[in-house]
Amino acid sequence: MSLLPFRRRGDRTSATPWPAERPTGGGIEANSVCASYGDTQVLRDVTACFAQGGVTSLIGPNGAGKSTLLGVMSRLQGADSGHVLVDGVDVSVNGGRELARRLAVLRQENAVSIRLTVRELVAFGRFPHNGGRPTPGDDEHVGYALAAMELEGLADRYLDELSGGQRQRAHIAMVLAQDTDYVLLDEPLNNLDLRHATSIMRLLRRTAAERDKTVVLVIHDINIAAAYSDRIIAMKDGSIVADGTPAQIMRTDVLRLVYDMEMQVAEVAGRYVALYFDGEDEPEGIGAVLSTA
Repeated sequence: MSLLPFRRRGDRTSATPWPAERPTGGGIEANSVCASYGDTQVLRDVTACFAQGGVTSLIGPNGAGKSTLLGVMSRLQGADSGHVLVDGVDVSVNGGRELARRLAVLRQENAVSIRLTVRELVAFGRFPHNGGRPTPGDDEHVGYALAAMELEGLADRYLDELSGGQRQRAHIAMVLAQDTDYVLLDEPLNNLDLRHATSIMRLLRRTAAERDKTVVLVIHDINIAAAYSDRIIAMKDGSIVADGTPAQIMRTDVLRLVYDMEMQVAEVAGRYVALYFDGEDEPEGIGAVLSTA
């Protein structure tokens, strides 16, 4: 695989140049996007807008189209029809390094074919900015990303010497080092223990709030999505079936529609929690402990 966050295809001239700075009200717009793998349609006329700032989680069952939507938004996969705009610019026409300065993506599969240290991998996040010629400013971004992912002690270790969770944190650090306005993460919590998973979600939420970044992630744990997201988009069969705040999505009727299973939803310490029990498996007395939403 390419070590760069984006496949470099070269910038092509178009009638809509990239704005010098992120415009007020800018964001990512997916308009009537359809996409297929062979004869199988995986996105069906999907329209969604991701405005400046905040954390949005994409949830839904396997095969819902979540990862494909991220792939089309980041120009890693083409659309059959429709288009995606980043800051008003069509990414299918304008991409390359300029797009990579604005939008970073973590893919679900992150195999690296050459032997790299953690520090070397993270430094690749700066390539869209320095073209392979590092500056002192790049070192600051790399240092910040290593510290944020608690990787300083592993910075000079090779990736193949690390656990799956440590490698995952190294790839997230590479995305953070890229320092873009828009951050797309496909299942970033894979292989992570509870402490690191919650730590990363807190970091993403703080980064979105303090640095006005737009974070969009695919996540399977709906309870973590509800705890740390500003917005949740639920997908099923290639379409968006629900879009709202955690309070609006974490409801029994909505989750039944999305997952085809019964869940109770409880409010615990001000957060919504889905209980994955059917009627027969529900622990005795749980209804007396938790108030259902």
